[in-house]
Amino acid sequence: MLLVGNGKMITRDDAKMFYKDGAVVIDGKKIKEVGEFDALKKKYPDAEFIDAKGGVIMPAFINMHEHIYSALARGLAIKGYNPKGFLDILDGQWWTIDRHLKLSHTKACAYETLISSIKNGVTTVFDHHASYGEIRDSLFAIEEVVKDTGVRACLCYEVSDRDGEEKCMDGILENEAFAKHALEDDSDMIAGMFGMHAQFTISDETMAKCLEHTPDGVGYHIHVAEGIEDLHDCLHKYSKRIVDRLYDWKILGEKSLLGHCIYINPHEMELIKDTNTMVVHNPESNMGNACGCPPTMELVHRGILTGLGTDGYTHDMTESWKVANVLHKHHLCDANAAWGEVPQMLFTNNAKMANRYFDAPLGVLKEGAAADVIVMNYNPPTEMNDSNVNGHILFGMQGHDCVTTIANGQILMKDREIKVVDEEKVYAEVREQAADLWKSING
Repeated sequence: MLLVGNGKMITRDDAKMFYKDGAVVIDGKKIKEVGEFDALKKKYPDAEFIDAKGGVIMPAFINMHEHIYSALARGLAIKGYNPKGFLDILDGQWWTIDRHLKLSHTKACAYETLISSIKNGVTTVFDHHASYGEIRDSLFAIEEVVKDTGVRACLCYEVSDRDGEEKCMDGILENEAFAKHALEDDSDMIAGMFGMHAQFTISDETMAKCLEHTPDGVGYHIHVAEGIEDLHDCLHKYSKRIVDRLYDWKILGEKSLLGHCIYINPHEMELIKDTNTMVVHNPESNMGNACGCPPTMELVHRGILTGLGTDGYTHDMTESWKVANVLHKHHLCDANAAWGEVPQMLFTNNAKMANRYFDAPLGVLKEGAAADVIVMNYNPPTEMNDSNVNGHILFGMQGHDCVTTIANGQILMKDREIKVVDEEKVYAEVREQAADLWKSING
């Protein structure tokens, strides 16, 4: 049994959002009790005590759209790469990288991403993977790292026609195999979706194959209208908009997740809402790729379940929040925009979305919820109370302020020390794999 206490506590539980001096008791994989620190310390004197040291105790973060495969790109300069637009970025950088990824590279990517996630207080990751250099067993290789690092993950493979029929089919079969495997897993720590790149790299023939190989109860994870080129392609080839095409192919639904949704119109928004499909916003990626600003505030106002991800640009969910906050204010010329919508996406919607694939309640500190708890090294210079905790996080915290991370009742990091793997040894291997990948790409 663990007792995390001696700090301010944000529960995200409507019954009681905030404790000035709180504690959470963890029994096995679930939260047993939350309350005042002194009372719980006396009630559970034999529990292993994790001292928050006056910091902030809160639920761990959830990242609804990650790209593990991009982890070894940091610092890489690809010969001849000089993008003139979004499609050049995809083909010249990301598809070039994933075409060279072997299983050993993929595992290194997973270790780097998941260790960094732990260090930023993220314990649940929805990943969208691509490794066209070695497709089969790539999701299972990531799962090995997921189990080794102790995080919770929902995985899928990015099916695309871009590298030919054989590799496309390999991606389809990898999705099918892993999704079936995940459905049989009873740990509540592994889940599977059916991944698709984007409609502009998926023919009708491939759509049909994907549906044929999708297990019951599994939804789709796909990029939608991330670039204007995706919309133009759909209109030209199929005389319909992207969401209409996905609707016609029965891709939409409560288990499906649409990434980005920048170039969609009100009609498409209604289709997304009517089918109870999820959307994930990745603000830093959209700005970095100069793709445009999605109508995210309108999606939230329409009642579409919209969450927040990072798209591999960062593993820090507070960074994604900060960027979304200023992006929509700037785009809408409205200083009042995004104050309430983005924290709703991050703290409420991400949990609702993740709980469509995982059973234990996530994103909240209350009895019976998943024991996913973090401690942030933050000493507020002004009063913190239940009405202003979001302001303190937005303006006062960064992911690297996380000092302790617990997932499913297991201590993954304590006092900034990773407990589940030998970090120094792992990163030595990551650097070796990165060097091998870079050599493969540039010769």
